[in-house]
Amino acid sequence: MMQKYLTIYHELVNRIETDYWPESTMLPSENELATKYDTSRETIRKSLDLLVQNGYIQKIRGKGSVVISKAKFNFPVSGIVSFKELASEMQEPVKTLVKELALMEPEESVQKDLEISAKEKVWKVVRVREISGEKIILDKDYFNPHYVPDLTTEIAADSIYDYLEHELGLKISFARKEIVVEQPTEADRKYLDLNGFSNVVVIKSKVYLEDTSLFQYTESRHRPDKFRFVEFARRVHN
Repeated sequence: MMQKYLTIYHELVNRIETDYWPESTMLPSENELATKYDTSRETIRKSLDLLVQNGYIQKIRGKGSVVISKAKFNFPVSGIVSFKELASEMQEPVKTLVKELALMEPEESVQKDLEISAKEKVWKVVRVREISGEKIILDKDYFNPHYVPDLTTEIAADSIYDYLEHELGLKISFARKEIVVEQPTEADRKYLDLNGFSNVVVIKSKVYLEDTSLFQYTESRHRPDKFRFVEFARRVHN
């Protein structure tokens, strides 16, 4: 049997998606919802937190929860797509802002993610993706210079994958991905227009070449209200 907070969550989602509560509507208070569903405020809070996490509402301190825009961009989880390729399918003005580009000694966590030794350096690239004037993606990329010997700000502002494939002749093949929801970091708060959101959706990827060489580790950090993460799945019949 489905847990009560999930049942309530799905009912609230249905009301939002059918425009019973259109954009900018204030939801009933936690107390009102607890009375309506004959449950505790803690259960209601869990349902509302899930609505926040999935981009349906935003909590405003001292006021309550407001329904926000349901317009979202599809972000393919199963494929390996550059932002430039993704942007070409959007009907929105987009911009890439390069905040950091350096060949540096990596942190221990990055050494582990890229499977390199402490003596090796990596390319660190930090880019903000702006869509329709809002900064809503923070990309932190780390490249093994054995495979990517040189990078420039111009390349990073355009498309690193385009450069790797067409200039360096690398064959990017597959990636291992993990999707997590995290609290915003100091960098998220600095670079993104979070608009009060208390979490970000993070896609962590290890990207491999055709010969199975691991050449990139990336964290793509998204404001949760602007993206729908989609994947194609096929059932395997034995």
